[in-house]
Parts: sequence; C-alpha cells; structure tokens
Amino acid sequence: MKIGFIADVVGKPGREIIGRHLSRLKEVYALDFVIANYENASHGYGLNQKNCIELLDCGIDMMCGGNHSFDKKEIFTLFDTYPLIRPINYPSNTPGSGMFRTVCCDNALAVINLMGHFTMPMVDNPFTKIVETVEMLEAEGICHIVIDMHAEASSEKQALLHLLKNRVSAILGSHTHVGTDDLQIAHGCCYVTDVGLTGCRDGVIGMESTTPIKRFLTGVGAHFDVPDRCKSILQMVVFELDEHGRCHDAKKIKLYEDGSGFREVISEASIEE
Repeated sequence: MKIGFIADVVGKPGREIIGRHLSRLKEVYALDFVIANYENASHGYGLNQKNCIELLDCGIDMMCGGNHSFDKKEIFTLFDTYPLIRPINYPSNTPGSGMFRTVCCDNALAVINLMGHFTMPMVDNPFTKIVETVEMLEAEGICHIVIDMHAEASSEKQALLHLLKNRVSAILGSHTHVGTDDLQIAHGCCYVTDVGLTGCRDGVIGMESTTPIKRFLTGVGAHFDVPDRCKSILQMVVFELDEHGRCHDAKKIKLYEDGSGFREVISEASIEE
C-alpha cells in the first residue's frame, strides 16, 4: 500500500499546483491513496464546497482539517457528503467525524485527524484520546493507521511518535506550514514533524508578507491574505506499508517553482530501529 500525504493546502496557489501535478505524481509513484489537509484551502481559511470538489477531482481521496476546519460555515453540511474529517479530539457532539475508514489494497485503513493543545482551540487531551482510539482499532484487528497530527508544538508531535511508534503506521505533522528535515521510519512508523505547506513559498507561511511584517513591527494585526501570484511549492510525503501496517519505505517530494519552471527534489527517510 503506497500512500501520499499533502499537509496544509493554502489557497488558490496550493489548489492550482495540485491540479497541475498530482495526477502525474500519482502515476509516477504508483500511489494507491492520497490524503491532504484542507483547513487553509479556501482563501487561506477553511474549506468551501467548490474548492472541496476541485481538490477531490484532482485525485485526492480524503481530507483532514485542523483549527480552521470550521472557518467556512458550509463545512457543517459537507461532512455528510464528502470524505472529510476534523480533529477527533473536538467534543463528541461537534459536527463531523475525526476518523475516516476505508479499504485500500484489500486492507482496512484508518486515517485519524488529531489536534494538539498548545495555541490551539479548546479540545480534549490529544494523547489520551488517541490512545483510546488506537486501542479500539487494535481490538478490531486494524493495523494500518495513519495520523495527521495538526499541532503547533514540535514537542507534542515528537512525544506522539514515542508513544505510538510501535502501534501505528504513520504520524505526519501539519499546521506550521514550514517543512521539517526529520522524515524517518521509527520502528515501522513513518514520521515527520511537519510536512510543510502546499501553496506560496515566497511569502510568510503561504500568505502575503506585508500584513505579518506590520504586525511584528507595530503589534497591530490584520487579515492575512493569500497572494494572487507567487512562487509555489507542492510538498508530499510518500510512504509504503506492508500487510501488517508497518512502513518500510518513505520519501519527501518537493516540487517547486524556481523561475524557469518546476523542479522536483526527493529526500529519503532515515531509518531508526
């Protein structure tokens, strides 16, 4: 089973580069399933129906959210129609589900969206919630378990790795928009602290730079906007799982605009036994 994971898709530039290149990448890397994080996909904040359909039509199979999941109020009706989830540690009566189940390559696959605590909305404890969820899946005999850990603090993501590395297939960090250089396979678990954004790479976390600079200089905030034109990047982790849900191969793909076209860079995961 080969899975591709794209973290935060930021606005129109993120959607466009996915639309332009994902089909080819799926064929080149023989991907069976593609996951993406939608929470910044519509103008940088949340997801609307039009952009949801656009991304799914590009070849994404399902999408996870985060702290901006509910920024577009129409998301409440989309959960029942499209393969979308929101963080599982929101209160139980929050609309939507925190886990997506499917069958891929004749194996049951569970994708879980989890959100950290530091600087995030008030949610249940992510660590106790995920242990409870993994125990439930293990009792059902499900061993192909992928987690989108949407968190600000790298310590929360790294702690999750050490808590679950022998029990889940992959822990893939999202939210900060800045890719980290620590892709690894630890005891059969694919891990990276943050995959990094897909969208504009020449601004500030995918946004136009003027407003954040003004905020840092003056302390006065304003609405962040996604630029209409920019140099874009697509970042995706590709990993392969065996029949027991253990990862034995992983790589990071960065496809970015460099002025003369698009350049593709591939980095292999380190292996920690």
